[in-house]
Amino acid sequence: MTDWATEPTTYNSDFTTYPSGGGGGGGGVGGAGSDGADDIANRTANIAAHLKKLYRKSVLPVEKKYRYDYFYDSPLLTDVEFDSKPQVLLVGQYSVGKTSFIRYLLGRDFPGQRVGPEPTTDRFTVLINGPEERTIPGNALSVHPDLPFRGLERFGVSFLSRFEGSQLPSSVLRSVTLIDTPGILSGEKQRTNRGYDFTKVVAWFAERADLIILLFDAHKLDISDELKGAIDVLKGHEDKIRCILNKADQIDRQQLMRVYGALLWSLGKTMTSPEVCRVYVGSFWQEPLQNLDNAELFEREEKDLMKDLAILPRQSAVRKINELVKRIRKVKTLAHIIGYLKGQMPSLMGKEKKQQKLINDLPNVFRTILKQYNLAPGDFPDINMFSEKLKEVKFAEFSTLSKKSMEELDHALNVEIPKLMEQLPSERDSPETLRAKMGSGNPNSSNVPVPTMNAKFGKKADAIDNNPFGYSEEDQDHYWALQDSADRLLASFEAQGPEGGFLSTKKARDVLVKTGLEKDQLRQIWNLSDIDRDGLFDHDEYVVAMFLCDAVIQKGRPIPAELPASVVPPSKRELMAARKAGGF
Repeated sequence: MTDWATEPTTYNSDFTTYPSGGGGGGGGVGGAGSDGADDIANRTANIAAHLKKLYRKSVLPVEKKYRYDYFYDSPLLTDVEFDSKPQVLLVGQYSVGKTSFIRYLLGRDFPGQRVGPEPTTDRFTVLINGPEERTIPGNALSVHPDLPFRGLERFGVSFLSRFEGSQLPSSVLRSVTLIDTPGILSGEKQRTNRGYDFTKVVAWFAERADLIILLFDAHKLDISDELKGAIDVLKGHEDKIRCILNKADQIDRQQLMRVYGALLWSLGKTMTSPEVCRVYVGSFWQEPLQNLDNAELFEREEKDLMKDLAILPRQSAVRKINELVKRIRKVKTLAHIIGYLKGQMPSLMGKEKKQQKLINDLPNVFRTILKQYNLAPGDFPDINMFSEKLKEVKFAEFSTLSKKSMEELDHALNVEIPKLMEQLPSERDSPETLRAKMGSGNPNSSNVPVPTMNAKFGKKADAIDNNPFGYSEEDQDHYWALQDSADRLLASFEAQGPEGGFLSTKKARDVLVKTGLEKDQLRQIWNLSDIDRDGLFDHDEYVVAMFLCDAVIQKGRPIPAELPASVVPPSKRELMAARKAGGF
């Protein structure tokens, strides 16, 4: 190895600090990960506190006044629901691999798990983090002061006896809560013998979930009536839904194409949304693939799904705001409907007759309210369900429309919530503002430790999979002499305000100019660092440029004619090899 590949020294200037070290090629994420997670948790807690205050002041009184909990089968929110971790709900027919998928995520078994080809999971199971392994009965779980499940009491003892918590120490569960559901069968017997309304329970969890995963088995794509009912109640939560076509390694490539097309066709008939939901294809458990024909595809699909899961904590604050906005819009529309129906009632005689007439004419009533108050059609409740609810109440007992209450809801939507949104990172933020919002962590880092298993996809396990100190110099394909410094320089790179992961030509130029090097030297450093010749610096190219500047300034070395192999980032080596082969 030449002197150019030895470890860089510390380089201090007014724009960055280049840390020492870097010769070991470590693959860890550095020490900022926990700080970043804490910053995210603090930001989410701060926004949750504001949302709680806003809900209690402006929304809760309106919900009580116009009986939102009755008409939408949605209990009033409690403080703990605003403070809860992101929740992932898994739904699917029996033997599609829901429980095995959870085991794969956790990297271990969990208390109360039941796995088998027959219908094994016969209850709703909530997986939560805790110091010891134990199961918690549903009745106790529903009254736990720190968990957001009190609203499940409305489904009665028959449901709570089929509801349990599984507590275990887990790095995954520190960031998210997983909810396993009973395997869905076809046939009327199962629905009538449950003792509780399965679809209503799914709807309750779906309203509070941050991500809903529908699992399908590549060998049985039939969608039973109860599964269709469960999918139907997910209407309005399409943005949360992800689908998994599991056990796809058990069929060949031609069969997979047919099965994938059949699944999309079935979903198109079942889900009313015109958009096609995202379907991940693969084998989502720890066992090696049975058929390696599609190993590369399955690996990419699994990485995409794991990324979706890993970023949930970062999106938690936005999700909480989004859910409250949806709820406020529905509350506002309900208030106008109830106020209008109340206003149509006679003061003395013929109340029952008038009420029945209004119920029968509900489509026209909705159209009148929509036009009169300039409301959105999507904010109105399902007309059939709402009609059934109206038959059980007396319109004469309704409250009239309160102008003050509507003004408070409008103020919450148009003033208070936009102020909260300003606390979240956005593309308009300057680098200084972005750092203040994001804290000390890496904004691109994951907060849920998800599994990565190369051996599962027929590959030799990388050394980095088992060694937190990364690759050795002998592993020339993966070793990078600047890896440790790259990890520590990430915060400095982010401070420059990259857009889409790249520093613009002007920003990268300004960074280099501040080193004080001569123009000819900077030209040479740019040519060596801008490896892909796009006029931009990504993080790897930024690290190389800082290394070259450091070597010239601190060690007085001449700029090399080309980069040593160990200094070239692994992500750029194929490009460099192709360039050399082409003679340019």
